[in-house]
Amino acid sequence: MKAWQLCAHGRPGEWRWNELPEPQPGPDEVVVQVHACGLNHLDLWLEQGGLPVEVTLPRVPGAEVAGILLRTGREVRDLQPGQRVAVQSNLFCGRCEFCRAGEESICLHGRLLGVDCDGGLAEMVCVPARAVVPLPENLACEDAAALTLAASTAMHMLTHRVTVQPGQWVLVMAAASGVGSAAIQIARALGARVLTTGSTPEKRDLGLRLGAELAVDPADPDWPRQVRAHTGRRGVDVVVEHLGGPVLEQVFQCLARNGTVVTCGATLGRQPTLPLWPFFVKQHRLIGSYGRNRASLLRTLDWAAAGKLRPVIDSVHPLERALEGLARLRERRALGKVLIRVRSR
Repeated sequence: MKAWQLCAHGRPGEWRWNELPEPQPGPDEVVVQVHACGLNHLDLWLEQGGLPVEVTLPRVPGAEVAGILLRTGREVRDLQPGQRVAVQSNLFCGRCEFCRAGEESICLHGRLLGVDCDGGLAEMVCVPARAVVPLPENLACEDAAALTLAASTAMHMLTHRVTVQPGQWVLVMAAASGVGSAAIQIARALGARVLTTGSTPEKRDLGLRLGAELAVDPADPDWPRQVRAHTGRRGVDVVVEHLGGPVLEQVFQCLARNGTVVTCGATLGRQPTLPLWPFFVKQHRLIGSYGRNRASLLRTLDWAAAGKLRPVIDSVHPLERALEGLARLRERRALGKVLIRVRSR
């Protein structure tokens, strides 16, 4: 099979378009013929060597996979070749105390697809059968790939780590990102009033089209005051945050008393500062959210099939030109998800 391998870290890294042996499933594994693979900031961290984990190179990246089940291991009973499936990118053991409680996102033995093992920038990928979910009949593989990681992360944040209530104010950072574009739609569907941010007029316009009633420029030092002014100086009840760095401190300036910041990322920095006095005086909450549980992934796909959540796709690139998609992501030009379409032989 053909696949992209990252052979050396860099910005950009050293990539090789290789012919690799077709994967063979172990007893409890399946091989998926990849039809589409979404790109994610995780792929850029991998490329740059910026992840806080040891990565063995060469590595085939790609965590957002949807396709057709090609082969199954001898112990797999509930899946059949030919089924259309999505892959849960946070691979989990299914046995530890957290997996048994339905909290697969914090599995004690979890691995990341495309980081700890080869991912979906290839014609085929081999994963544990427990990480595969069948697709609803009316959901295309490309749409599923665009939702499988980022949108399920947003769903996990807003329906599991916090529970958004009708009428609440929700601030979603970075409307044009995968998490942001999904979180705006999810919060609106839950009955919230949504505000968002975007670094360009095009990104702010996207946020408004997705249902936000205000989109502000995060480069404007006064943007937190604009958020508070729009809420009658009250502030928002929930912030969906995935940037980290100085932004994490700024979003607390937007928060109402008893408000909650739920965060799932650190693309702008992993060592933020947080003034403690207003944090405890206003009874703020800071909640971490990592990946998604199987229930969050299934809910995401069901919402998409029902028309309650739609993928925001920036561009689609053939597998052999995947590096063009990575460049678009690296240069922050994407409005929504960048997808790789795989033409398997």
